[in-house]
Amino acid sequence: MSTEARASEHGHGAALLGERSELIFAIASGVTYAGGMTAKYLVSAPEWVAIALFAATYFFGGYFTIRTAISTVRRGRFEVDFLMLVAAVGAAMVGKWAEGSVLLFLFSLGHALEEYAMGRAQRSIEALAELAPATALVRASDGVVREVEVNDLAIGDVVVVLPNSRLAADGVVVDGVSSVDESSVTGESIPVEKAPIADAAAALASGTAVPESHRVFAGTMNGAGAMDVLVTSRAGDSMLARVITMVREADTQKSPTQRFIDRFQLFYVPVVLAGVLGVLAFGVFAAAEPFADSFYRAMVVLVAASPCALAIATPSAVLAGIARAAQAGVLAKGGGPLETLGRVRSMAFDKTGTLTWGQPKVTDIVPARPELRDELISTLFAVESYSDHPLAGAITRDLALLVPAGSERTATSVNSVTGRGITALVDGHTTEVGNRTMFFELDPEGVPSEIVQTVDELHERGRTTMIVRHAGVYLGVVGVMDIPRAEAAPVVARLRELGIDDIVLISGDNQRVADAVAADMGLNAAHGGLLPEDKVTMIGKLGGRNGTAMVGDGVNDAPAMVNASVGIAMGASGSAVALETADIALMVDDIGRLPFAVALSRRTARIIRQNLTFSLLIVLALVPATLLGLPIGPAVFIHEGSTLLVVANALRLLRFARGAEHEGITHEPRPSTA
Repeated sequence: MSTEARASEHGHGAALLGERSELIFAIASGVTYAGGMTAKYLVSAPEWVAIALFAATYFFGGYFTIRTAISTVRRGRFEVDFLMLVAAVGAAMVGKWAEGSVLLFLFSLGHALEEYAMGRAQRSIEALAELAPATALVRASDGVVREVEVNDLAIGDVVVVLPNSRLAADGVVVDGVSSVDESSVTGESIPVEKAPIADAAAALASGTAVPESHRVFAGTMNGAGAMDVLVTSRAGDSMLARVITMVREADTQKSPTQRFIDRFQLFYVPVVLAGVLGVLAFGVFAAAEPFADSFYRAMVVLVAASPCALAIATPSAVLAGIARAAQAGVLAKGGGPLETLGRVRSMAFDKTGTLTWGQPKVTDIVPARPELRDELISTLFAVESYSDHPLAGAITRDLALLVPAGSERTATSVNSVTGRGITALVDGHTTEVGNRTMFFELDPEGVPSEIVQTVDELHERGRTTMIVRHAGVYLGVVGVMDIPRAEAAPVVARLRELGIDDIVLISGDNQRVADAVAADMGLNAAHGGLLPEDKVTMIGKLGGRNGTAMVGDGVNDAPAMVNASVGIAMGASGSAVALETADIALMVDDIGRLPFAVALSRRTARIIRQNLTFSLLIVLALVPATLLGLPIGPAVFIHEGSTLLVVANALRLLRFARGAEHEGITHEPRPSTA
C-alpha cells in the first residue's frame, strides 16, 4: 500500500467525521456485516435483507479503500488497495457476499488501526509544535511590558520570561538568573543554568556561537527565576520551528530499503494479477471445475498474495525510529541516514569541538623545584594578565584560584615577542615567558636539562608549553592543551562494542597533538595537519559512502560530512549551518548521545529485517494454503493480522531506552569561559 496515497486521501476523510473517520467507517462495516450474518444464518429474514446489509458493509468497508485505489491507478500504479477491491467485487460476482464483506471489513479495520498506531509516532513529533506559547510579554523601550503575538516578535525585542513558563522565542539572556528545562528541544534531561551575557550585541555581531549558559530556545520551560531575553530569531526561524520542519521532511524521505520495496511492488502486483488469472484459467480449463469455484479460489489467492504487511514494514519502523530519536535530541533527516548509520563500520571524528571542548586549559604545572611552585603560578598569572595572546585568557582563568593569598604580583613593561613569547618586568625584575625557541636564543648554553626534558615530555603528550624565568631563575614549565571531553573515551569504547571497528581522528591541528588525543582515547589512527579538502580525501580512503560516518561541527567539516555515508553534527541546537549540513544532528553538545543514535539505527534496521522476513513468510505460507482450499475468511484474518503485528513490532522503537547505550558515559558540562 502507498502510504503517501493513503495520507492524501485522509485529508478528504477528515472532512466527514473528523480524524477518526476511517475507524468509524470500519466499525460501521463490522456492524452491518454482523447484521448480515445474523439475517442470513440466525433469523428467517428474506435474502434481500442479508444482501442489503452486506452491500452496506461494502460501502463502509470500501469507501476509503476505493478512494485510495482510484488515486494510485490514476498515477499508473496497481497496489494493495486495488487488489483488495478486485477480490471483493469478484466475490460478489459469484454470490459470495458474506466472504467479500468480511474481506472489506477486516481490511478497513486493519488499516484504520494501522493508521491509529502510526499516528502515535507522528503525534510524538507534532506535539513539539504545541510547546511554544502563542503570545509573549515584550518589554518596550519605555519599560512598559505588553503582550504580543509570537509571530509578531522581531529580532532585538526583549521578552520577559516569567517563572515556570515556556519561552516564546530563541534568544540570549540579558537579565535574570534561572534554570531552563531544554529536554523538548535538545533532549537534555538536566535543567541548564542560565545567566546574563556580558555584551549581547557584541556576541551576536561577532557571529560566534553563544555559550549554552546564555542562550535559550523557544518551547523550553523556565524554572523558578524571571529573565529578560533578547530575541535573536523570528518565530518561523526558531530552533524549535527548524526541528519540526526537518522532522516532517524526514518523514517523506525514504530509506534505501523502502525505495527497493516500492520498486519491487511495481513488478510484484502485475505478477500477482497474472498469477490469479492463471489460477482461474487452470481451474476452469484444466481442472474442469465450475467457474464460480475457480473464480472464488482465484480471489482468495489474490488476498493471500497482497503485500500489505510488506508495504508497511519499512515506513512504520522508520517513522517510529525518527520519532524516538527526536525525543532524545537526535535529529535524523529521513529514513536513509537513520538506516545507513546502522550499517557503518568506520567512523572519523574531527578533534576540536568534537572529541575535545575546543577550549585550551592549563593541564600541567611543573616547577623547576617544588618550593618554586607558588612563585611560578603568581609570576605567570601576572604576566599573562596583560597579554593579548589567544592562550592568555585560558591561563589567567585557570590560575586565578591557584595564586596564593598575599603573593600577588604586578607586571609592567609587557612586550610580545612574535612567535616566541612575552617579556615583562615583575616586581622590577626581568621576566620571560615563552617557548623553547625563545630561551635557546636568549640562553643557548644555560637552559637546564630538566627544563628541556620536561618540555619534551609535555610536547610528546600534545601540550603547548611555556617556560617561565624570573630574575634569571628558571621557575618551571606550564603546559596548555585543548582538553578531551571526559565522555569521549567511553563513547569510543561503546562504539566498538556496537561493531564500529575503525575509528580515526582527522584534524587540522598538528600531528603531535592529534596523536596525543588519539592515544588517550584508544583510536585506531590520527591524521593531523589536514585542510578541509584533505579531510575529504581521508574520508574517501576510509570508504567514503560505503559505510563511513563523519562526526564534526557541521561548519568547517561540511565537505567531509557530505562525502561520508552519514554526516553527524555536534551541538546543532546552536548552529543553523550544522542542521542544514548534517544527515544526523546531535541537538545538544553531548557526544555521549552518539552511541544511542548508532544503537537506535541498528535496532531500526533489525526491526525492518524482522518485518520484511515475517511479511514474506506470511505470503509464502498463505498462497499455497489458499490453493489447497483455505477459505477467504481465515486468509483475510491472517493477512490483516500480519499487518498489525508488523506495525506493533515497529512501534517498539518508541520505547527504545538510552540506558544500556549510555551506560558508563557521563556528560561533562562544557568548561566555563568566565
